[in-house]
Amino acid sequence: MMMADSGSHEEVAVIGNTDITSTESENNIINTMVEKETTEMRTLEINVAEAEKRTGKNTVNMQETYTVYLIETRPAETVPDGVTPAAPDSLWRRYSEFELLRTYLLATYPYIVIPPLPEKRAEFVWHKLSADNLDPDFVERRRVGLENFLLRVMSHPVLSKDKIFYHFLTKEKSWKDAVLETAFQDKVDPRLKSLSAMFRVKNPDKRFTAMKQYSDDLNSVISQLLRVRARVADRLYGVYKVHGNYGRVFSEWSAIEKEMGDGLQSAGHHMDTYAASIDDILEEEEHYADQLKEYLFYTEAVRSVCRKHDLIQYELELAAQDLVYKKQQKEELVTGTVRVFSLKGMTSKLFGQETPEQREIRLAALEQSIQEGEEVVKQKNRECQEFVQTAWEDVERFKEQKDGDLREALISYAIMQISMCKKGIQVWSNAKECFNKM
Repeated sequence: MMMADSGSHEEVAVIGNTDITSTESENNIINTMVEKETTEMRTLEINVAEAEKRTGKNTVNMQETYTVYLIETRPAETVPDGVTPAAPDSLWRRYSEFELLRTYLLATYPYIVIPPLPEKRAEFVWHKLSADNLDPDFVERRRVGLENFLLRVMSHPVLSKDKIFYHFLTKEKSWKDAVLETAFQDKVDPRLKSLSAMFRVKNPDKRFTAMKQYSDDLNSVISQLLRVRARVADRLYGVYKVHGNYGRVFSEWSAIEKEMGDGLQSAGHHMDTYAASIDDILEEEEHYADQLKEYLFYTEAVRSVCRKHDLIQYELELAAQDLVYKKQQKEELVTGTVRVFSLKGMTSKLFGQETPEQREIRLAALEQSIQEGEEVVKQKNRECQEFVQTAWEDVERFKEQKDGDLREALISYAIMQISMCKKGIQVWSNAKECFNKM
């Protein structure tokens, strides 16, 4: 994208990938190692096999209970019939280590929509669902979410080749040192978290502006959907459990009947079964809710890319504006006219004009500064064009993934609801048969 006045040094392309550390200075041994690791990554199967509760002391020497997750990796190769597959390599990771990995990826690849982690604490819960982050059901859903996160990273054409990601999967002890040695924290611009009107750009890329608005709208829609689903789950749970009263009443009624007793007793059993089935149904629903939550959290990853766009575009426009001001200063110095109020102009009026020698020195300094400013704008333009190209390619990849995933999740959820309704019809059909036999 360019600023309005084409043909001048004020032309602005949007966004540059300024945070990527070049690997050209790495020696051949390291490059060879990375290439070998990348080859292994392409044929690696990942599984978060289990979760385990542990107790230990934290950084402030206080006792705490936490959960660790077992990551298993093995080569994704075809095993001949009759041959036992090789045992997977395994290591344990805490949720905080997953957070560190994702923070590293965010800082290192600002032009990529980084896959989100599952929620740290349960959100959009209905009243029978525990919000405790150590609850076994919640831990199991988080285990599935963490595995999904790793598979998302593994399937990404760029992230999957990152050597720190490879170390996360394969080096239990030395991984933290490796990620901290990258100094990724230095790449994080604190302004990205508090981007306000002071960083509002004049010529934003309309695609990113629209994508940011879309991510806000999608966040709102999915949040509302999850709230509605939680309310429905609450009411559905109550309706199903109330059916247990049918079972109790039919059972009590059967005790005072002779010819009708068996039919009433059987119908009561069907009602009890129906009432008990809601627990498994709603647990299955949580799986679909978690799929929606993933894209709820994805919206923040999209906004992160858009904020980076705004910031780099703002810096580019600032550099172009500074260049225009310097050229204006040069024009005023050459012509001797002051177009706008300036401290320099007031000083000249109060203390007299500067000497020709002083003027020549200042003019030379301005010309040097203008030359440097032009190089800065050209460099920013190149960086911006590269960032826009790579970021938008990833946004398009994300959009295709999102459309497929959400379509599949909604269809599966509808199928589950249809199945649930059919089971309800079957229960009442069975009860009807019981009544017919009385």
